[in-house]
Amino acid sequence: MFQYEKILQYPINIKNPNPTYAKIIISQYGGPDGELGASLRYLSQRFAMPHKELQGLLTDIGTEELGHLEMIGTLVYQLTRNLSNDDVKKGGFDAYFVDHTTGVYPSSAAGVPFTAAYLQSKGDIITDLHENMAAEQKARTTYDNILRLVDDPDVCDVIKFLREREIVHYQRFGEGLRIATDKLNEKNFYAFNPAFDKGCK
Repeated sequence: MFQYEKILQYPINIKNPNPTYAKIIISQYGGPDGELGASLRYLSQRFAMPHKELQGLLTDIGTEELGHLEMIGTLVYQLTRNLSNDDVKKGGFDAYFVDHTTGVYPSSAAGVPFTAAYLQSKGDIITDLHENMAAEQKARTTYDNILRLVDDPDVCDVIKFLREREIVHYQRFGEGLRIATDKLNEKNFYAFNPAFDKGCK
């Protein structure tokens, strides 16, 4: 299903390693609102999505999120390459370094390992699409917070690109919600589902 193009979605060329930045940016790799959770959320939800165009939307965005995961991993790797022991200590990267050296590991900025509890797949069209819109806004807020803390233009440029994609995804899920609502209204499902009356008198 997947075709892998061996280039990043957006170029990354960090000239100045900075473990302090890596420590916060790792949250978008494996944190509660990061790219790993986003890709797994959307690629899991698509199986229960009854409409082909919305399955396609979830597949497209879920696949793009895998590309964003690759970008965040690249950022973290470039920010931590060739660190001295002194760099590790001064950058506050020592706790991470003890467990993972400079390997890219899915965790939050607080050091909490990735968990599937970060994502939801309910199997209900309206619920899942609202979940996804909220998830995109939480990711956008996380990128906003990162931009408040970094001042390297090489890093900011990449983060701004990723932030922009969260906004686009939010808009696309909003369009998907309109499609879903229209289709549900055709069956009068969302307002009233007769199946709920079979034994609930």
